[in-house]
Amino acid sequence: MIITFQKLDLQKAYPEYYTAAEKPKVVNLEPYYYLTISGKCAPENPIFEEAIGRLYALAYKIKFTSKANEMDFVVPKLEAFWWVDGETPFEKSPREEWCWQLMIRMPDFIGRQEVATAILELKAKNKLPDNHGLNFEEIHEGLSIQLLHIGSYEEEWPSIQKMLQFAKREGFEVVGKHHEIYLNDPMRTEKSKLKTILRYSIR
Repeated sequence: MIITFQKLDLQKAYPEYYTAAEKPKVVNLEPYYYLTISGKCAPENPIFEEAIGRLYALAYKIKFTSKANEMDFVVPKLEAFWWVDGETPFEKSPREEWCWQLMIRMPDFIGRQEVATAILELKAKNKLPDNHGLNFEEIHEGLSIQLLHIGSYEEEWPSIQKMLQFAKREGFEVVGKHHEIYLNDPMRTEKSKLKTILRYSIR
C-alpha cells in the first residue's frame, strides 16, 4: 500500500488568520510559533532586505528538510510588527527610526531542534553569518482587530484610522504593535493591488 502525505498549507488550514474583510473584525488568536528577525531602519535600507533574505533562507531550509521526512508544508506569508521607540507617533517618525520584527509562521510539527539544526547547516555552508539574528519564538496576540487593506503600504493610514475608530466605538483599547501580513509580493504586484492584512491586539 502506498501512503501519500499531503502538503500542509497554513493559509488554507487557518482561514481566520490569513483572511480578512475590508471592514474591521474582532478575532481571537491562539499562540503560534514563528521564525523571527528584528532590526531598526527604513524598509528601503539594504539591512531590511538582507533580513528578509535570511528569514526566507531559514524557512526554506526547514521546509526542504521536513519534506525529505515526508512532512512537507508551504512556506507561509511574510509578516511584520512595526513600532517606534519614544513618544513620537509612528506616522510622524523618520523612516530610519522604524523598528520592525519580520516573521514567518511555522507548522506545529516544527520545533526548536529543527530550527537549530537548520541554522547550523546554513552556517556550515556560509549561507548565514554567526550574528544572523534569527530566532524561533512563540507569539500570542489573543483578542485582536484586523482588516484587509488593498493598495500601497504608504496609503494604509485611512485603513488604520478605520480600525482605531471601530475599536474605540466597540469599547476596546489597542495594546499591540502594528502587525502586517503580506498576501502578495510587492516586487510582482502593482501597488494599487497589494493586499495586506492589518492587525492590532486589543483588550
